[in-house]
Formats: sequence, C-alpha cells, structure tokens
Amino acid sequence: MEFEEIIAKLPYQDPFLFVDEILEVDENGITGSYTYDAGHDFYKGHFKNNPVTPGVILTETMAQIGVVSFGIYLLSKSGNPLNEINIALTSSEVDFFKPIFPGEKVIVKSKKEYFRFNKLKCKVEMFNEEGVLVCRGKIAGMI
Repeated sequence: MEFEEIIAKLPYQDPFLFVDEILEVDENGITGSYTYDAGHDFYKGHFKNNPVTPGVILTETMAQIGVVSFGIYLLSKSGNPLNEINIALTSSEVDFFKPIFPGEKVIVKSKKEYFRFNKLKCKVEMFNEEGVLVCRGKIAGMI
C-alpha cells in the first residue's frame, strides 16, 4: 500500500486531518509528519496572546498517524477489505515535555505493542523538527 493511499483512507478531513505525510511504514511501526497551520481556530483561544497547540490536538495527531494510519496499513496487509474505516479510541496515556507553536512541524514515530482482533496498541513519540521529544505515550484503538 502506497503512503498516499493510507492517507486517502483516513476517515478525517480538514480541519480535523492531522497527517501531512507518511515517511516510513512496516509491520512493526510507522513514521509520519504534520505541520500545524497557524490559522487553526484553536489557536485563537489557547492561550490568549500566547498560542500553543493544545495537548488534546497533539494526542490526536499521534493517534491519527501512530494508530489509525498504522492500523490501515496493517489491515491492508492482512487482506481485510478497507471500504469504510471505523475507529474507536480505547485508551491513551501521554506525557508532555515541550510546547508546539503555530507553524511548527512534528514527526510522529509509533511502534506496535500488539495488534490482534483489530485492536492496535502502540508506543508513540512526537518530536519537533530539531529532533527534541515533545510528548510520548501509549495509545490504543479498535479499527
């Protein structure tokens, strides 16, 4: 499956699509990137006069790349039909270390802990363009 095909199968669209590109993917993990547009509405109120990307949006970006995009790839390898993708987040535990500001690009790296019965659990890390760890955690979902 081509990287663009994975993104095309995601069940999101602007303004809630947080995947620009898939950089690498195999049976054990995925790496992708996203650049936060300074025009996103959430920057207007988070925080007043000091815009910072909300942690929930960072977590969503990690989930879209590290679990959903990866899950689409794994399902395609198993031969399951991918006509309509339904996702349910089942758990997330994320620690935050650095802020991400409007216009910044992040790299998300995800490693599979397990994938069975269409449940995927991954260790996911997010880095800024300088390679500094922004946040990390474990995210799981049903696909």
